[in-house]
Formats: sequence, C-alpha cells, structure tokens
Amino acid sequence: MSDSSNLPAPKSSLVFVFLVVLIDMMGFGIIMPVLPKLITSITGETISNAAVYAGWLAFAYAAMQFVFGPIIGNLSDRYGRRPVLLGALAGYAIAYTLMGFASSLIWLFAARIIAGIMGASFSTAYAYIADISPPEKRAQNFGLIGAAFGLGFIIGPAVGGILGEYGTRLPFFGAGVLAALNLVFGFFMLKESLPAEKRRAFKLARANAFAALKALNGQNKVVFWYAAALTIWMTAHVVFPIIFAFYLIESFGWSELRVGLAFAAVGLGSAVVQGGLIRLLIPRIGECNAAILGAVGMAVSCVLYVVAGQGEGWLIFIAIPVGAIQGLFQPSLNGLMSNAVSDDTQGELQGAVASLQSVASVIGPPMFAAVFAAFTVAGGLYYLPGAPFGLAGIICLIALLIFLRGYALHRTSTDMKPPTDTKGLAA
Repeated sequence: MSDSSNLPAPKSSLVFVFLVVLIDMMGFGIIMPVLPKLITSITGETISNAAVYAGWLAFAYAAMQFVFGPIIGNLSDRYGRRPVLLGALAGYAIAYTLMGFASSLIWLFAARIIAGIMGASFSTAYAYIADISPPEKRAQNFGLIGAAFGLGFIIGPAVGGILGEYGTRLPFFGAGVLAALNLVFGFFMLKESLPAEKRRAFKLARANAFAALKALNGQNKVVFWYAAALTIWMTAHVVFPIIFAFYLIESFGWSELRVGLAFAAVGLGSAVVQGGLIRLLIPRIGECNAAILGAVGMAVSCVLYVVAGQGEGWLIFIAIPVGAIQGLFQPSLNGLMSNAVSDDTQGELQGAVASLQSVASVIGPPMFAAVFAAFTVAGGLYYLPGAPFGLAGIICLIALLIFLRGYALHRTSTDMKPPTDTKGLAA
C-alpha cells in the first residue's frame, strides 16, 4: 500500500499535468490550419464538401472516445493515472504519423479511430487534478487544463501554419514528434497521484458511459443536470475546431498561415481567461455567475461570426476576444460536479463526462459540417458561411438554461453538501 505522503507536492504536480496537456494540444493544434487542404488534395473535392468529410472524421474520433472514455477513466481508478496517460500519448504519436502518410480517406479514418481510442487521456488529466486539489480549489485548477488547451492553440496552430507553407503533411509529422517527446517527458517526470489505498477494482460492467452516468445519477440528481448542460454546451463548442478553418478559407480566402494565426489568437484568449481571469473571477462572482458569463460570451461571439461572414470581416477581431469568455463555462461546471461526488469516483466522473462530451462530438461535427455545406455550396438557397455559428449560439443558450436548473437544485438539495459557490442564484 503506497503512502500518499510520497505523492508530489500540488504545485509541482500541476506543472507536470499542465505541460503534458500543453504539448498534447500543441500537437492537435498543429494540424488544424492544414486539414482542409489535406482533405481537398486527397479527395479532389471543393472546400464545402471537404468540410463534410472533416465532420465525419471528427465523428469517428468522438465515437471511439464515447466507447473508451469510461474504460480509460475506470482503468485510471484501478491502476493509477500515470500509466493511462503514458499509454494515450503513445497512441497519439502513432495516429499523427499515420495521418502524415495518409494517401486516402481510409488512412485518415484509421488514424482518427486510433486517436479517438487513446484520446480519453484528458479525462484522466482532470482526475489527476482532482486527486491533488482541495475541493475549494478544483474549479480554479481545472482552469489550468483549459489554459494548457489555450496555450497549445497559441503555439500549435501558429507552428502548423508556418510548417504548412512548406508542405501540407509536415505539420502532421511535427505533431507525431511532439506526442513522442511528451511520452518521454511523462515517463521521467510524471508521478502517480492516486495512492493504492484509494484505488478500486475495475469492473467492465460499469466501464461504459451509460453505467457511469447511472451510477453518478444514483448519488444525486444534480450531477445529471450539470452533465447534460456540459454535453449540450460541448455540442455547440465543437463548431470551432471543426468549422473555423473552413469558414475562414471560404469567407475570406485566408492562407494556412493566416488561419493558423487566427487559431493562435483564439488560444491566446482562452489562455488568458482560463489561466488567469478565472482565478480572479470565481472567488469574486462565484462558479454560477462565471458559467453564465461564459455561455453568454460564446453566444455573442457566434452572432459576430455570422455577421462577419457577410462581408464584415473586421468583426472577426471582436468575435475572438469576446468568444474567449466562454472559457469560464466548463471549468466552473467541472468544479461543481467534482465537489458533488466522492473522492474514489473522480476517475469515473471524468470518464463519464468525457463520454458525454464525445456524444456532443458525435452529433456536432456532422451536423455543423452539413449546415456549412448547405449554406456554401454552389447553387444553394442562401450563401451564409457563418450559419453553423448561428446554430451553435442557440444551442449554447439551451445549455445555459439546463445548467441554471441544475444549480438551483444543488443549492436546495438536503442530501448532499451545498456548492462552495456562495455568490450564485438567490445569493
């Protein structure tokens, strides 16, 4: 039985996990500016039809995450976080390399399936944070994961745009190298966060999204509402990684470099909000108000993207910083959910959340890609490249309403501890 006193100090552990996620997201961000060109070069299709293929590639990735997310989360509860994170990194290195060599759509789909199977590592990263964070600090520390996402999207797309100027496939090989380097880093630097006395047996019967959600709902009803809100919000949020590059190319004819810099600007805003602003705002306005602000910020930015695509390109430079406020939503919900369940089910919680988010990623990409194609294809009824963002804004507001219902139940619940937030509804 391991001694929890041998675990790394919280600050050093946070740095380790931050860097692991940062390098992962750099690898992911590198490929975003050049994916449209890779698909069009392989298929010979227009940008509108290439977006549809991109949507189904994202569908394959998300479907695998839906199946394997709870399995990965439960394995981390049984064997610890470290081996799960390292295994996922190895899978990413293989997947990105396959995409670099892809000569057909079959290769691309095979690579995305592998990445999807291994891509549940983010749920384990959240569980790692939960292991080493006191309840009142979890939302802020979850924000560090969001900041790593943001910084990854600053560095990764910018590098991808630069590398894309020298070859469409070069960024994919760069992403594979980053994942491999991250694996080496994690092997030597990442320490285990879950002591043996807090581990539990792995049961395949509960290692699926439906069983995990049922188990969490059995603890209290609040988590169900929070998870539903987060799932619907993620359905709206996936419009950015799936459609943004295609939207910029179709609306403004931007090059890979300019697309990469636009993604980098989005990442910069996310890093500022989730790495710094969230730590200032949550203690002052509470998790509930922070989530509301994040949802409203996303909805407003979506409206701006719709208008910008109609010849008002300068609005892009307003939409990006306004949209960065959405970074408040997910960490706030993750903190509220994490505080609502027991310590020995944190991995199960995050695995279930990952699978629910995968449901959003299964539904969202084909839907948004179909909307984009319908409103940009030659001979269509109406030309509106920003249409997917308009739909995303509506979905985001629906998620906000569901969250508010769950939060109201949380504050009035008598069979569980109240939220640490004291500045929410009816405060």
